[in-house]
Amino acid sequence: MSNPWFREWWRVAALLGGAWLFGWWLGAPHAAFTTALIIYLGWHLYNLYRLERWHRQRKKTYPPDASGIWGEAFKYIYQLQKSDQQRKKRLRSILSRFNESTAAMPDATIVLSKGNTIEWFNQAAKTYLGLKSKRDVGQRIDNLIRHPRFVEYLSQGDFDEPLELPSPLDNMQTFALRVVPYSKKNQRLLVLRDITHIKQLERMRSDFIANVSHELRTPLTVVSGYLENMLDDQEAGSEHWKQSLQQMQEQTARMTRLVEDLLMLSRMENGERPLAQDKVAIPAMLTVLLENAKILSGKSNHHITLDCDPSLWLNGSEKELCSAFSNLLFNAVNYTPDAGHIEVRWLQRDNQAIFEVKDDGIGIPPAHVSRLTERFYRVDAGRSRAAGGTGLGLAIVKHVLDRHDATLEIESKPGVGSTFRCLFPESLALRKEHS
Repeated sequence: MSNPWFREWWRVAALLGGAWLFGWWLGAPHAAFTTALIIYLGWHLYNLYRLERWHRQRKKTYPPDASGIWGEAFKYIYQLQKSDQQRKKRLRSILSRFNESTAAMPDATIVLSKGNTIEWFNQAAKTYLGLKSKRDVGQRIDNLIRHPRFVEYLSQGDFDEPLELPSPLDNMQTFALRVVPYSKKNQRLLVLRDITHIKQLERMRSDFIANVSHELRTPLTVVSGYLENMLDDQEAGSEHWKQSLQQMQEQTARMTRLVEDLLMLSRMENGERPLAQDKVAIPAMLTVLLENAKILSGKSNHHITLDCDPSLWLNGSEKELCSAFSNLLFNAVNYTPDAGHIEVRWLQRDNQAIFEVKDDGIGIPPAHVSRLTERFYRVDAGRSRAAGGTGLGLAIVKHVLDRHDATLEIESKPGVGSTFRCLFPESLALRKEHS
């Protein structure tokens, strides 16, 4: 038993015991005992009243003076109040620093509660989106940002990749939007970054590449024409010069392919041409590509086979799909040793149309696989140039697949071979009767 209560029990015992003895001496012990109880109860009620008034007024710095157990109670409550005040002061300080730091952030930050309603946002969100605290807190974010791609992005719940959107206030401004789920209450943090400058730089780079590539086409065509004429002239010179001219023609052809690939990439990136909606006869296309691959194989004598669903077609751009499929097939020919095996498959599985090229070639180390679709990235630069590659083939494949809402899967093991797989959504697949 704690000391305050020990003393209080002694006080109660002394009061009641003294009242009983005094009453016994007067000949009325019960009346004296009852009077003492009433006095003790009144003392408690009086202190309860003082406690309630002190708590209600909250103006006095110190608690009321009291003795006994009530003095201890007032002291403990006062200590709790001081501790609570200090905790609130710390929380206010933390909240103030948080508000200052988030207000200084250049990215718009919005806290969303369950149901995607706005709980809080920083100053940048007010600037970028025109939000106002009194008006927009409690509103659904998709009622304020009504872009269809944003509504779909929010409803699907797949936030692994950021979403690029034009500003709802200025179409010349572009945002990269990312949603970060957190806490057990299904809260989300919405972050918008202004990438207008980055998009402008990308556009400038793309325009520069397109313009330079376009300007190079004419001189390359002229040089190639003259070289062809000189090679056709049997009296043009010695065998030494003929060999030199052939090497010049090979390099000119390689430069021409590079220019054409750059132009194609530039057109797809800039969206100069909308995606065509052709009904593409993929089986017929693959038959032609297979013959071309056998010609390219030549003395290497690769074993090239085709497993094709003859009734499976695609909606899309015939030219772009042909470019993507030929890049994958010709890469397999170029990087598969002599007499190697190359399997080409076109089928439908799990509601997806699948184009697959599998070889038993040199394979690709795992560290390089994730970077294969970057421009000019080569696992073996010397071998790639010797094979006549431009370093843009897989970048073109990726852009073509992106434009068709398709994905590229790469499986490879050094010394065993590689498999490149294009997965097209069911919405693009067609069924055509074949004769």
